Amino acid sequence: MLSNEVVERYREDGYLLVQGIFEPEELDRLEASFDQLVTRRQAAGAELDATWGGARWRALEQADQTVVLHTHDLQAYCAEWTRTLVHDRFTEVMSDLLGTPNVQLHHTKLFLKPPGIGSPFPLHQDYPHFPHERHTMMAAILHLSDADEEMGCVRLVPGSHRRGPLPVGEHLHLDPDEWPVASALPCPASRGDVLFFSYLLVHGSGTNRSARVRKTVLFQVRDPADRQLGDSHRSHAQGLMLRGVHPDVEVAARSFDERMARRAG
Repeated sequence: MLSNEVVERYREDGYLLVQGIFEPEELDRLEASFDQLVTRRQAAGAELDATWGGARWRALEQADQTVVLHTHDLQAYCAEWTRTLVHDRFTEVMSDLLGTPNVQLHHTKLFLKPPGIGSPFPLHQDYPHFPHERHTMMAAILHLSDADEEMGCVRLVPGSHRRGPLPVGEHLHLDPDEWPVASALPCPASRGDVLFFSYLLVHGSGTNRSARVRKTVLFQVRDPADRQLGDSHRSHAQGLMLRGVHPDVEVAARSFDERMARRAG
């Protein structure tokens, strides 16, 4: 689906915004499912606020006056999202950018930034949350609404992935004095656009100061041959093959057996 030139640009910049993966009717179904899931979780009394911690950053961004709703593992709640995980055009782009025919799920998460008070995110790398040996981990953010700068769109630092893992503090974000959110490049997107980026790319987002809701869903995927360092950030259906095959059947079987043993224990 992607040309060699486009893939090379992704490797150089660390990110790529892709249009046209999903049809309008698919987006309508996904947005309806998104809205229903948030409503159901709220009705069940779930704690959905995911505003990032860190006193210095919260003070600089006035984050204590904001809120952002989130839910992990959408496919555990709704089959519409399970089908999306193996959407052919979606996983084809993943495969092109990862440089392998095999694509494996790590986790999914939705974010809803309410109008006027939608929380920002400090500049950070995803690496500290789930470090991997070969750094193949990649994020894909599907936009179910428009996201311009006023709405708190993603902001990123092109090429920063080439610096490798950067030092972080207790809350796993970068020093806000050295890395202010406003210093990063805004990456506005339209409904249906998907933003792909390396988990080493420095990124964050601004506050939603608009009168519109910002809705996004995050997918984290990897080459299944890449080994996670440590046992952090486990999630529903982690290890599910979205495209291709697992290159090591014994490793895949052992991982499955370990998950079953934990559940039984």
